[in-house]
Amino acid sequence: MACYKIWESVRLDKLLGCAWGETLLKLSKLGEFGLIEQIRKSVRVGPGVHRGIGDDAAEVSLPEGHHLLTSTDLLIEEIHFRRDWTSFEDLGHKAVAVNLSDIAAMGGIPHYLYLGLACPGETDLDDINAFLKGALDEAEHHNVTLVGGDTCRSPGPWMISVTVEGSTPAHQSIGRDGAHPEDLIMVSGTLGDSALVLHLLSDGKEPEATLLARHHRPTAQVELGRLLGERRLASAMIDISDGLASDLEHILQASQVDGFIEESKLPLSEAFLRSAGREPELRELALYGGEDYELLFTVAPGKVADVEALSVELELPITSLGVIQKGSGALSLQDKTGVVRPILVRGYDHFCRS
Repeated sequence: MACYKIWESVRLDKLLGCAWGETLLKLSKLGEFGLIEQIRKSVRVGPGVHRGIGDDAAEVSLPEGHHLLTSTDLLIEEIHFRRDWTSFEDLGHKAVAVNLSDIAAMGGIPHYLYLGLACPGETDLDDINAFLKGALDEAEHHNVTLVGGDTCRSPGPWMISVTVEGSTPAHQSIGRDGAHPEDLIMVSGTLGDSALVLHLLSDGKEPEATLLARHHRPTAQVELGRLLGERRLASAMIDISDGLASDLEHILQASQVDGFIEESKLPLSEAFLRSAGREPELRELALYGGEDYELLFTVAPGKVADVEALSVELELPITSLGVIQKGSGALSLQDKTGVVRPILVRGYDHFCRS
């Protein structure tokens, strides 16, 4: 599906009509409608878009026989990100990727992007430009079209609202409630990298570049999610935003089953192992840390070989961590000594921060 490419070759002097050497404009000088108009002029109409930026609402269509999937995320400065730790371009990439990951977790295909942005009026327009470049490059990579949104002055922090609409063929979406006893528990990629970066930055340390990329530019596993749905390989699925233990518990509770995983099978990157060393507290980030945005899913025993073949096809590691058991939502872990213990879930809660 064709899409726009709007920021790669657009310099600020062309975008804003000013010459290099002049004082860089502030957002308050360009104004809300000036900003929206510049964005509108740069965005090409994508497939399925009948009306996009410039009307009171977007008018779009879905592929025939598909159901609509919608995901929304809110990112607030000093809660979800710090500007001294991330570039505006990276922030744009991540803001879109975390929503695309939710569509992937349903086995869907993302189509349309809505972007809301509130920032101080004295924000430099090069910062806005960098943010939009990151967001729209990420969208384009997945053939997603920006069709609307909103802008507003903020009295202080940046606030970003991202909504992504996608679709899946009727009755093909993958929810959290389909896991059955004897299903295997599987996960893509590696765990704990993003949480380790946050720990190191908070401690005043500089993480390795490969780890930083995992935190600032997570990969939305859209193709994996789509194929797991299309080939009907996953019985339940979720993306890892709050941490393996917390997100697996969501599947267990929705499906009313228990889960058993083995610590020795947790997939860890070489960079994670180098940075975490032998510190048990840091290694637990693979279990409790969030924002990996890998896909966590369950698979019937008879379909495991197909998932392994898919892993080879996509050149993406997929690891079997454990098994689903009869029960009502409990999770247990077998540690490296062979001891089995229940897992205390520590998922992040914005309103209960003990």
